[in-house]
Parts: sequence; structure tokens; C-alpha cells
Amino acid sequence: MQITGSQLIINSLIEEGVDKIFAYPGGYDKDIFDALYHEKDIELILPRHEQGLIHAAEGYARSTGKVGVCLVTSGPGATNLVTGIADANYNGIPLVCFTGQVATSVIGNDAFQEVDIVGITRTISKYSTTIRKRDDLGRAIKEAFYIARTAKPGPVIVDLPSNIVSEIGPSEYPETVNIRGYKPSTGVHIGQIKKALEMLKNAKKPLFLIGGGVNISHANEEFEKLVNITKVPVITTIMGKGAIPTKHPFFIGNVGMHGSYASNKAVNECDVLFSIGTRFNDRVTGRISEFAPNAKIIHIDIDSASISRNIVVNIPIVADAKAAINELIPLAQELDTKKWVNQIKAWNKEYPVTAPSSVEGGISPQAIFENLNKAFTEGIFLTDVGQHQMWTTQFLEMNKNKQLITSGGLGTMGFGLPAAIGAQLGNPDKRVVCIAGDGGVQMTIQELATAVQLELPIILVIINNGFLGMVRQMQQFFHDKNYYGTCLRKRKSCEGKCNFDGSNIPECCPPYTPDFIRLAESYGAYGIRVTAEDKLGDAFEEAKKNTDAPTIIEILIDFKDVVLPMVQSGKALDNMLLETNY
Repeated sequence: MQITGSQLIINSLIEEGVDKIFAYPGGYDKDIFDALYHEKDIELILPRHEQGLIHAAEGYARSTGKVGVCLVTSGPGATNLVTGIADANYNGIPLVCFTGQVATSVIGNDAFQEVDIVGITRTISKYSTTIRKRDDLGRAIKEAFYIARTAKPGPVIVDLPSNIVSEIGPSEYPETVNIRGYKPSTGVHIGQIKKALEMLKNAKKPLFLIGGGVNISHANEEFEKLVNITKVPVITTIMGKGAIPTKHPFFIGNVGMHGSYASNKAVNECDVLFSIGTRFNDRVTGRISEFAPNAKIIHIDIDSASISRNIVVNIPIVADAKAAINELIPLAQELDTKKWVNQIKAWNKEYPVTAPSSVEGGISPQAIFENLNKAFTEGIFLTDVGQHQMWTTQFLEMNKNKQLITSGGLGTMGFGLPAAIGAQLGNPDKRVVCIAGDGGVQMTIQELATAVQLELPIILVIINNGFLGMVRQMQQFFHDKNYYGTCLRKRKSCEGKCNFDGSNIPECCPPYTPDFIRLAESYGAYGIRVTAEDKLGDAFEEAKKNTDAPTIIEILIDFKDVVLPMVQSGKALDNMLLETNY
């Protein structure tokens, strides 16, 4: 049977179990939209911007474990996906992105809306390809889904020239995949597992360092079981947050630039560091030459390229986190860690993680999350990127009924709101809460319209300090308080008149733009503003009642509130700032 390329694309999506497609129409993907019009089993999600589209697909994929599917036109439609592609690549999110393209006969001739999206994304995607022959279309799509979801998940780009999409060709869609040179390993080297456990058994100060790989492989229950057996304390990266409940007696906290004092100190003092599912990026390690100076290191990761790339390890194990942990459990044994754990708890008691308000009577960041934890004991929580993200990873309580989704590897401002849309679409029966800053949320705020039109009850918590807070904090600590380019109140008329010295906001400052409550109402969403700490609980309870549209909760905090501890980039983990310099 002969069918159009566009119909084969739709048929392939059905075969792959796709029930939602995040798509934006244009001149070079309109034929696929025409075929999609007749397919009622696939829901079209139409965003307001292609960057919002791909972040929504990321949120859908991260929260469900399914492959997120994107469809955009050529040129700017394709290039608007680039940030999301890089984000998904860093964070191990399975996506298949279909991009429209000019006809093969004019590729390379600077045709209207022609870009080499394969060339652009080659270094920031797991795989990218342009279909040159209609007969290759079915095989290429099958391979795209297989590559996206296997080994370390990631984004795959399938570039579709317009003539290939409209051309008549075979209707067959392969049942199997055989890609020469891509044979993901599914086994675990049992000899390396035994070596790792022997090293762990002989440790006096062992420590688990857990990254996002444990969450990606859904190995949370298995890892908790391993900890219960071994009694080894646990620290996590921000992507690994939630790998074990935060109230677990052996959970210490986050590690790295904004990790807890106890966690960073434990890395410096441990003698065996057992790491699972982390790349050892610079935000985790600090100065590499001084990272875990006394430790032998075991590293389990599904990506062989991540092992010994940044930190040279003693025992490498290339494996999926869940598969490796399942091999560890029956062979593991309890260790005598009581003295070591008590030492770590003493460090935590000496310098606990806190985030008080910098002004008397102000709303403290810590109080926001204490009230959030009371109001929501289950659900999916997403963040944008900035100070609020760090406070979330410090204070949000995690359990088996909660999931945290954030942009760790790339740190993409604007990620939160559209990702929350995708998470809510994939989990209609769960409450979805997005925590954002006033700066990052405005990068994709137009997606509020998407949430309203889809009648999604997302709760968007905007922590508003009137600044690009994370950069302002760096200016405070490391750049002589030269606050430049970070004030979001500043208007042209302020030039030459601003007497801001970093101590307080002058009364002459203009009002904040926009008014988030009026903005919410203009979109058809609910809006709540909180200016007093004792009103936080009421705001969350009121928002929970709104089930037919999103709710914005704007919480006003002081711009001087900072995230502590803090390790300056390039410094060792034991070089922590523990108090503000105001």
C-alpha cells in the first residue's frame, strides 16, 4: 500500500503509543497538520512559542517517562527549539522533534526559511538527521524513538523536507531496530559490582552521592532499600533530589555550589564516595583538584563518556542506575556508620540551612516552603531557574508521592511554566505546582494562555524580589556590589537619578512591571498576591480550590534575601559563604 509521507508520520506516532503532540503549524509542516486533523487519538497541544512547546514536551516526558513529541515548521520554528533541545540533552529527557524543511531540490540555496537544523543541533542532541529519501522515512522515525528512549535518554531531531512529506511511498513501519554502531548495553558487570561493595565494606566514612540518573531510571524505591541495608549516608545533586525521601534518617542534603554545609563537608571528609547517576559537573564538584581529596570513588553511570571525564574514579561501572542498584541489593551488607553519621549530623546542627528574611516582618523564603510543604503532601513540583530554584531544592520536602522537575544541566530560565503545562497534561489527576522567579517566568509567560485554554489547574508561585536575584547575589558577594543589569524595576527615566546602593529600594523607584495579578486576570487565570508571612497558608489553600484555570500566587520578598551556603565558582567545596555581607 502506498501513502503520503505525512500519513506515514501519523501512523508511526500511533504505533509508538503517542497520544499528545506539542506542535506549531507553518508553511513546511502544514501537510502533517492536515494528516493530524483526521487522527482523533492524538491530542494537539498548541503553545504560544516554540520554546514553550519544547519545554512543555520536556515536562510531559519527565513526569510520565514517555517520549515527548514536538512538531514545528522550518527556519525560525526549528531554531526556536534549540534551547529546549540543549536542555533535554543535558538532563536526559527523551524527545523526538520533527522539523519542517524546504524541499531537497533547494536545500543549500538559501531558500525561504531554510536552516541547517541538523548542523545547528549536532552537538546538543543525541542524534539528528535529515530524511533524503521517502523510502527511508519509516525506518528513520522508528530509529528516532528507539535512540531517544534507550541508554541515556535524549532529544532526537528528524528533519523533514517538504517533498518527502508529500511524496507517495511505502506504508510499512518497522517493528524492530538494528542500528550499526548503536548497541546500548543493558547488562551490569557483576565483577565491578563486587569490587565496589568490597571497597564500601572497608570504608570508615562512606558516602552515597546521587544524581538525576536515579530519578530518570525510576530507581527510587530500590535505592532507598539499598540505603536501609547499608546505613550509608546520602547526599544528592539538585537533579538527584527526591531519589530518597528528605525525611529519611540517612539523607543529609544537597551538595555543591548551594549545598548544605554538612553535605559539602562530608564530601571533603569521606573515604569512599559511591556515586550513581551524576556527571560530576562543576556546580557539584567545585574545584576539581580539591574534590573528595581523601576518597576512593565508585561511579555508576549509563553514559560511559561521563565516567572519569571530570573526576577520575577508582571503580567505573557503566550501567543503568536501576539495573545496577538491583544487583547491589542482594550482595550489600550493613556497615557500622553510626559515628560517621553522628559527625555529619553535628555539622548540620552547627550550620543548618536557613533562609530568613533580610528585613523585619518580611516573608522569608524558608517560610514559603514550610507552608508549601504543609499544603501539598503529594504532587509534581517544577521550578524555573534562579534563587527560587535553589530554595526549592533546599527546603521542599520530598517523598514517594512527590516528584521534582527542574533544569539542572543547562539552567534554562523560562523552563518552569511550560514544563508545568506538559506535566499537568501527562498527569491530569495530580496537582502541579510551578515555583518561579519574577525574571525567569517572564521569558515564557505567554504560555499562561496555553494553560488557560487547556483549563489546566496549575499553581504558579512567583517569588518576586524585583531583581534577577541569582546574578544580583553574585554581584553582592563577588563584584563589589556593582548592581548593574539586574534591577527589573529600572526605567529609562531612572538614568542619572538612581541612588540605589544595595541597602534598600529608594521610595522614588518606579513600580514593578508587570502587575502579575492583573496579568493573570487578563489571561483568564486567577491571581493572589501575598505580602505577609501569615497569609501564605491561606493563599495555597485558596489556590487549591481553583480547578478550572491556573492560579498565580505572587509572593513579595525582599531583594536582599540570598541563597546560602554558597561556593564561588572555581573554589573548593569547603570554601563556603555561610552568612551575608550586609
